[in-house]
Order: sequence, then C-alpha cells, then structure tokens
Amino acid sequence: MATLHADEISNIIRERIEQYTREVKVVNTGTVLQVGDGIARIHGLDEVMAGELVEFEEDMIGIALNLESNNLGAVLIGDGLKIQEGSSVKATGRIVQILESENYLGPVVNALAKPIDGRGEIAASEFRLIESPAPEIQKKVVQGLSQHVREVKIDVDALSSFCDLRTRLAPLNKILSTVEDARI
Repeated sequence: MATLHADEISNIIRERIEQYTREVKVVNTGTVLQVGDGIARIHGLDEVMAGELVEFEEDMIGIALNLESNNLGAVLIGDGLKIQEGSSVKATGRIVQILESENYLGPVVNALAKPIDGRGEIAASEFRLIESPAPEIQKKVVQGLSQHVREVKIDVDALSSFCDLRTRLAPLNKILSTVEDARI
C-alpha cells in the first residue's frame, strides 16, 4: 500500500481547488394558485416578463401574459388537466418564439406550429418572436396583389375600350340588323 506524504496531499488539494468551478444557478420559481379554462394564476414569479415561457413541474408550458403586482396569469399550452393548485412553476427567461420559414406556406399547422395535415415535420431553422412585425412573406403577398390589381386594371381598360367601340358601332349594328331582317 502506497503512503502519501503531507506535501503530496497538499499538492492534490491545491490542484482540486484550482480546478474547482463555482456554479450558482438562480431559478425564478412560483406556485400555482388556481387553474381553470386554460389559464393558471401563479404567485411568486416576480421577475417574469410578459410573453415569457413558464414551465410547470408537470412538463407543461405556459405563456405569462397578465402580469399583476402579486400574481400573474399564464395561458396554458396544451392540456392543463395535470396541473394542480400548489404545483411549482419556474420562469425560463425565454420570450415566446416561433419557427420561421417559407416552408410553412401551404401545410396546415396548429397554434404551436406543429403540422397536423399528415405531411410530416416542416424544415425551419430561424426563430422570430411571435409579437413582431410581419415577415417578408407578407411583402411578397402584397407585391403579388399589386400585380393582380394592375392586371385587372388593364382588363377593365380593355373592356371599357370594347364597350366604347360597341357604343360607336351601335348605329352600324342597327343598320346591319335591319338589312338582315329585310332579307328574311
């Protein structure tokens, strides 16, 4: 059996102290006061932001919306039947975001942007806040509508020109129909 000397022990202790990293994690937690109709009233989440995701101990997610001085209201994302009064809730520090991609044009998705039309997952890698200005897709839609409006205007102009021509030719059409009636 090997024996350690005092200087070896102190070297080992020094190495361990130098390698030690202190990690302090502060978690903002609260308690569910009341649950009903897809809303949870929570007490104790003092540092939560409006629109922040909150995580319930029952593996549920909510969105903090109604911030009051002594409690807050969170909209539950999913089935809230598992959540009970007295359950623990923690703030995540993340504002609600949604995946953004042109691949979302077409598929049918639920409120969580999960596909429900059976076509499979949607490829997207960029996120944006749900409460943010409309994406570039809306600009493209407006540009497309502008093009359609121009085309309709051209069609209306052509139709009015045709109607104007028809009005001008009305006397000639009357003469032609009179001549045809006379032949019969």
